[in-house]
Amino acid sequence: MQNPTQRNRARSAYLLSPVVPATFFGMVLGLGGLGNGWRTAARVWDAPAFPGEALSVAAGSVWFLWIVLYGWKWAMSREEAAAELRHPIQGFFIALIPVATMIASTAVAPYIAAIAWAMFVLGVASQILYSAWVVGELWQGGRQTEATTPALYMPTVGGCFVSAIACGSFGYSEPGLLFFGAGFLSLVVLESIVLHRLMTHTLPIALRATMGLHLATPAVGSVAYLAVTEGPPDRFVQMLFGYALLQALVMLRLVPWLRQQAFSPAAWAYTFGVSALPLAALRFVERGQAGPIACLAIPLFIGANLVIGWITLQTLRLAFTGRLLSQQ
Repeated sequence: MQNPTQRNRARSAYLLSPVVPATFFGMVLGLGGLGNGWRTAARVWDAPAFPGEALSVAAGSVWFLWIVLYGWKWAMSREEAAAELRHPIQGFFIALIPVATMIASTAVAPYIAAIAWAMFVLGVASQILYSAWVVGELWQGGRQTEATTPALYMPTVGGCFVSAIACGSFGYSEPGLLFFGAGFLSLVVLESIVLHRLMTHTLPIALRATMGLHLATPAVGSVAYLAVTEGPPDRFVQMLFGYALLQALVMLRLVPWLRQQAFSPAAWAYTFGVSALPLAALRFVERGQAGPIACLAIPLFIGANLVIGWITLQTLRLAFTGRLLSQQ
């Protein structure tokens, strides 16, 4: 049994550890997405403004913490960082860094506009470069079937959709449309590849949290389309949102299968889509949408708060007991 001195040393080593995986940036997506949902709810339903601002500040703070520690990882554990970058599965989560940077930029823009704009530009530029690099690797062939997971969506689909959202937030709708097009067509192509993999080879338990990215793609795409267009939502985005709802129903059916994986910070992968579903519905309502989508906005919003709240509490429990990194 450890004495108090040993426990303090272990906790200090834990807090200063450079071994922070790129998957930790998924926390920014969930917190920032839910914060955007609360901000929209404040406009649409006159909900309290504080939760949205608190979540947005938390998203920016978490992003800053992980950026510092991830940089420290490259400085102190370069071989491990390079191995993560080269890994056929984990390497795709590197795309979370520019994506999280863009989400954090929109979260903190009301407070530090100039810095937020610089974060936005850096996030978009790095997303473009990383997507081109990783897709170039894929086009050279030699990839094993087991390495095909929903993480494939992150660089081009997730990255381009979030680039579109960020462009819309900063007033660049025309470039945002280009990003939406790149993300949507990438989704159309990759969807069949990922589904074929899921249907023919069972996803290992340790990788099942990546299914959260499968849920996210049409939901985030709906938010992206609404971010770069104006006026009443058209039928195209309503159909895209319908596909997002179908994905959500399938994920609910898979809950027992997904829960075979013990809780870890990887669970934040679910929050990308969980936060995007109500955000999209709220943006529909804000643009004058009525009918089924408007009716679904409230239960989707409540569900997102419950799911992300639970994941946050479980993550804090791991952090306070010094097991956050050991559970990665």
